[in-house]
Amino acid sequence: MPHPGPLFIAEASSNHGRDLGRALRFVDVAADAGCDAVKFQLFRINRLFAPEILAKSEKHRARQQWELPLDHLAPLAKHCSERGILFSCTPFYREAVEELRPYVAFYKVASYELMVTGLLAACAATGKPVVLSTGMAMMDEILGAVATLRAAGCSDITLLHCVSAYPTPSSEANLAAIQSLRDATGCRVGWSDHTRRPAVIERAVHHWRARAVEFHLDLDGRGAEYASGHCWLPGEIAPVIARIRESFAADGTGFKEPQPSERDDRAWRADPSDGMRPLQAVRAVWEPDQ
Repeated sequence: MPHPGPLFIAEASSNHGRDLGRALRFVDVAADAGCDAVKFQLFRINRLFAPEILAKSEKHRARQQWELPLDHLAPLAKHCSERGILFSCTPFYREAVEELRPYVAFYKVASYELMVTGLLAACAATGKPVVLSTGMAMMDEILGAVATLRAAGCSDITLLHCVSAYPTPSSEANLAAIQSLRDATGCRVGWSDHTRRPAVIERAVHHWRARAVEFHLDLDGRGAEYASGHCWLPGEIAPVIARIRESFAADGTGFKEPQPSERDDRAWRADPSDGMRPLQAVRAVWEPDQ
């Protein structure tokens, strides 16, 4: 049974530290928090950064310790299935699309790869849904990416309005762009959060009708990316999700009829003959509780 409201995607980022046990805990924590999906990243540093950068930067070379091992994919996907949560992963190089294909429910393409048309087309050609973040992008670049996905066969596209600052100031969230993207592309549109602010997520959902919410998660404040300030902890994000779920559950069907909790009181309405409670038929047989 799907949850009401938007699709919530927990981004484990590189906070797993190449530890399979820790990565599996991300699945459990995301499921326990009420998420619909958990997402990892599949990159190789020597395919992600140009050799000129790696030659000069120890900081970038050190990110090799953030790489997700390929042999983690199968157990992560299996555990997601067991917990009733979707498994997704971001491919950062062309071959990663095929490496992920047996396991992912959908592909997520990062903002930084929005202009890599070969990667977009490869994801689309699998026939799986594609979620695309749009941080830093101009509208013409986004339209071009959507056109690439559609031309390559993707019919299930979700765009995420995103600000690629880690963290993002709330004042720069620019949530109104959710509607601009929806109008320009006809796609489902959501919000990829880097603000770590409940009010921003709730505004994106309730006012701008974000259909998906992605957020970065850490288990305990010890993940590689937590210090940057954009990662939520389980105890922070779970009540936000619960509050949004509850608000959507309150919408009901829209059909006006007595609800189960009020049906017994129908007989205690004022009778139209004299304006007094309860109805005449109830008065005739009513006895007080002992």
